Amino acid sequence: MAQKPSIPKGTRDFSPTEVARRNYIFDTVKKHFRTFGFQPIETPSFENSDTLLGKYGEEGDRLIFKILNSGDFISKVDDVTYSSKKSSSLASKISDKALRYDLTVPFARYVVMHQNDISFPFKRYQIQPVWRADRPQKGRFREFYQCDADVVGAKSLLQEVEFVQLYDAVFTDLKLTGIQIKLNNRKILAGIAEVIGAKNNLVNFTVALDKLDKIGEEGVKKEMLAKGISEEAIAKAAPLFSLSGSNTEQLVALKKLLQSSEEGRKGVEELGFIINTIEELGLQSAHLSIDVTLARGLNYYTGAIFEVTAPAEVQLGSIGGGGRYDDLTGIFGLKDVSGVGISFGLDRIYLVLEELGLFSNTIDQSIEVLCVNFGEREALAALKLITQLRKAGVKADLYPSSAKMQKQMKYAHNRNVPYVILIGEQELADNSFVVKDMDKGEQKTYNIENIDAFIEALAG
Repeated sequence: MAQKPSIPKGTRDFSPTEVARRNYIFDTVKKHFRTFGFQPIETPSFENSDTLLGKYGEEGDRLIFKILNSGDFISKVDDVTYSSKKSSSLASKISDKALRYDLTVPFARYVVMHQNDISFPFKRYQIQPVWRADRPQKGRFREFYQCDADVVGAKSLLQEVEFVQLYDAVFTDLKLTGIQIKLNNRKILAGIAEVIGAKNNLVNFTVALDKLDKIGEEGVKKEMLAKGISEEAIAKAAPLFSLSGSNTEQLVALKKLLQSSEEGRKGVEELGFIINTIEELGLQSAHLSIDVTLARGLNYYTGAIFEVTAPAEVQLGSIGGGGRYDDLTGIFGLKDVSGVGISFGLDRIYLVLEELGLFSNTIDQSIEVLCVNFGEREALAALKLITQLRKAGVKADLYPSSAKMQKQMKYAHNRNVPYVILIGEQELADNSFVVKDMDKGEQKTYNIENIDAFIEALAG
């Protein structure tokens, strides 16, 4: 007996319903990307290894899927390297390409390679799969799609304002309420570290601070002490642990705390501009709030930092994030090209919509009309009708064989078909067709010469 096939851990098959629902999210996001003036690009699924390696830190490098060179790759490895059994030394000899880890580094490479053909500021969006050799768990896969939008070549904070509006527009369209858009600034984090005397320990300080909602104040203090941050510095940072109130009140408190730090004051100023502008413009359904503990990718971001969290009733964490990076293209030799971007977490957004029951039953409706097959003559008449319906944009199909009526109706039910058309001997004689509403159980007869009447009824 043949062994049952399987797929690699962290990958998935998608059913027709799942694909339809994913495409619904894709289409909604794309629609708003285009409305906001973003242009689509695509990059290869794999890049040269030196494009990716060293761009995500040591941990990121371990999660990059490497592609073996073609041919007899092992013969090109010298005996010393081979006998050392060190994967890091061996990898560079047998692999010079890798699957992309994210869309941002390939985008930076794209900008550098095509800089003479791009009109700056360049607003791009990209929706493609990425791969990470991570440990699979709920909401985390080894193969998944990223939905990114970035602007490069513009330092204006109006770009950050636009991204807040973009998040709000997309999640409003998806009927997701209770969305929290958290906002911070890397300069504020650097300023805090400076005023408490932990400037040289910025990363450890912010990594610990970022865990405040998970391990609590005492847990954060304990971790900071373990990372070499003094008790005096921690005491000076104490106001952060209880920072609350409106965005305006938090800005006032931060300004006071960071008055001796030029970089910190600049961060508060930038944060204030975004907050005040959004308050002036208003949001449809999302809520924008300052979160001074937010520290996504500190080594990566240089200004604003975004994180979007799911509604409180869904315990799923972040469903989007991003921020400003002032010199991303510098890793490929093109200096001083400022950028800012955000990402939508497709898979987690899917889980949130599913858990909250926000997918419409019509999303996966692949057929609007199914014609029952009563035999050769009837099927030919049905095909003529179907051809006209399809030309009018109606999703129509014919059951392929004259099976029992019960079997054909069961098929229509399983396919979630709203209307079934019956053309039997009597309908052929009367030059008509009968439409059964599967939801209401009602039937209505139309003249075959007046198909437009049925199409108008379908349109509502």
